[in-house]
Amino acid sequence: MLLGACDRPGQPGYEPDYGSEPEAVRPEYLFGVHPQRNPAKLHAVFGPLVEYLNARIPEVHFVFEASRHYDSFDEKIAARHFAFLLPNPYETLLAIDQGYRVFAKMGRDTDLRGLILVRRDSDIREVADLRGRAVSFPAPTALAATMLPQYFLYNRGLDPHRDIEVRYVGSMESSLLNIQRGNVAAGTVYPPAWRMFLKERPDLADDLMILWETEFLPDNSVMARDDVPPELVARVAQALLAMQEEPAGREVLASMDTPRFEAADNATYDPVRDFMQRYREAFGSQE
Repeated sequence: MLLGACDRPGQPGYEPDYGSEPEAVRPEYLFGVHPQRNPAKLHAVFGPLVEYLNARIPEVHFVFEASRHYDSFDEKIAARHFAFLLPNPYETLLAIDQGYRVFAKMGRDTDLRGLILVRRDSDIREVADLRGRAVSFPAPTALAATMLPQYFLYNRGLDPHRDIEVRYVGSMESSLLNIQRGNVAAGTVYPPAWRMFLKERPDLADDLMILWETEFLPDNSVMARDDVPPELVARVAQALLAMQEEPAGREVLASMDTPRFEAADNATYDPVRDFMQRYREAFGSQE
């Protein structure tokens, strides 16, 4: 019907339009976000961020790309697949080694901690009560929701690689569902995923309670591959750092459950390197 409504050659009023040059094709830049949620929810949370950048830097086109699980995301980092990244702090270190550099970070460091939850009717009260039981974790390379909790248990006399049944279930939502359904004695997430679960599944969340919280580390970074034009990186940084100053930006930040973006660089993640050294001394290399 739309085609039928257009003027055709030979009809009154039709004039061919001859452009002097074809319309310029905007360069595309893939923007990858670590798979803290399933792809659909990840797109709902972080897609608006990419659209925000598209609206403010119209000469290029940013394309959001979700990954189904951490292994896939880490493989894409190793292949330098993304131009821009929003990885967790552990993956930030991996990406630095692949030629990416940090230029900003999310602005709530206390969110980069692990939470260990059980059902409210659980008999788990002490760390030792988990011995011989199953515990759900999202993925081996999930820093906040896997590595920090495993190190927390280790420092309290429970080696998760020997003393419990570790179940990697693919996402933080899945970890919470495994606890609620009684498939595991305990499970782990990080605060934003727990807050989203409280909001979206309050009936299920009411069955759960937090028993322990870990230390925290610098929040998720924003990175650019080393072949991205520096002037474009500067414009992206400028747009991110100013988001909290306008209503549209605050709305996007609220969808990501973070108050702001902050300036950062590779050195910001030195505390993560220090933690990873301690973690490797306890459990061996994860790379």
